Amino acid sequence: MLKGIDPLIGPDLLRVLAQMGHGDEIVISDANFPSVSVASRTVHGKALRMDCDVACALRAVLSLLPIDTFQPEPVTTMQVVDDPQAVPDVLRECAPILTSAGIAFTAIERFAFYERASRAFAVLRTAEIRPYGNFILRKGIIV
Repeated sequence: MLKGIDPLIGPDLLRVLAQMGHGDEIVISDANFPSVSVASRTVHGKALRMDCDVACALRAVLSLLPIDTFQPEPVTTMQVVDDPQAVPDVLRECAPILTSAGIAFTAIERFAFYERASRAFAVLRTAEIRPYGNFILRKGIIV
């Protein structure tokens, strides 16, 4: 244990967050996301795990990770298939976490999300069972 670090953040995730540079991305995914296969194509190469829901994971990661301010929407979510305007329950819960921190987000089509996720630095799989609980966060800088 370390002071000031959310206990949900284990040593592997802490190392990954520290290794990421400006512009690198991390995926926070639900339990349905193909985390192992997608993570095998990322820089880290293996799926990380956090046994909590996406909202808890998002809060924990955002407590340490500076978010990119050079791009207008540094967080990306996955659109609902056949209903891109739908707002899934998990996004309804997580949106206030992002907006209260001044973080804008956008949604992209499912397969575009998978493709972008495969180019991320790492994938963090949560225990979230609600569908569409997938977020890509772009790291910023500390000034």
